[in-house]
Amino acid sequence: MRVLIVEDDPSVGASLVDGLALNGFEASWVTTGAEALASADSADVVLLDLGLPDLDGLEVCRRLRSVSDVPIVVLSARTEELDRILSLERGADDHLVKPISLRELVARLHALERRMERLGGSDRAGDGTATVEVGRLRLDPRTRTVTVDGEPVDLTPKEHDLLAALLADPGAVRTREELMDEVWDEHWFGSTKTLNVHVASLRSKLGDPAWIATVRGVGFRLVDPDADPDDR
Repeated sequence: MRVLIVEDDPSVGASLVDGLALNGFEASWVTTGAEALASADSADVVLLDLGLPDLDGLEVCRRLRSVSDVPIVVLSARTEELDRILSLERGADDHLVKPISLRELVARLHALERRMERLGGSDRAGDGTATVEVGRLRLDPRTRTVTVDGEPVDLTPKEHDLLAALLADPGAVRTREELMDEVWDEHWFGSTKTLNVHVASLRSKLGDPAWIATVRGVGFRLVDPDADPDDR
């Protein structure tokens, strides 16, 4: 796995390069947001600090996500819940608070690697090639595109994977644990609040919160908001 480290603190950057290399990762290091944007296409995952000298890390995250599906893991000293939510909303796959142990970081990267390998072997919706349609909603797993009423919906990779997981069995209740295991990883370390953030974002982008129904205390299910209530 090729890891791009975006970190302006020399001691932190050098330590991450050495530590990841010792654990079998191919690590490179840049110190600015501009360098990150120029180098990300050669990386399998980006470790992104938010306090960069030229661009705020959240803006770097947003710009990267607008042009690339590369997984982004934020490493930041910002501890407020709002900062974690903003990172996820800008397209980050994870937000880790500094200081983080090298052992935990390596474990998270391996978990991310396993998820990427699963995605490479098969997609989530149907048999991996068939387009899935529910009412006005259409997902093409081959091209990873989503449309509503024929209009494209711009989703982050995590949002796409979450929607595909729900579309795999429309109407069925998917538990929070199932969705976390399938879309994030069975060894996910963090809070399941990230699922709430992604569901809220999906509802907004699909144009109608009724597309994803909450089953209190259990999880979520995808429904056609235009269907007869008896058929949902």
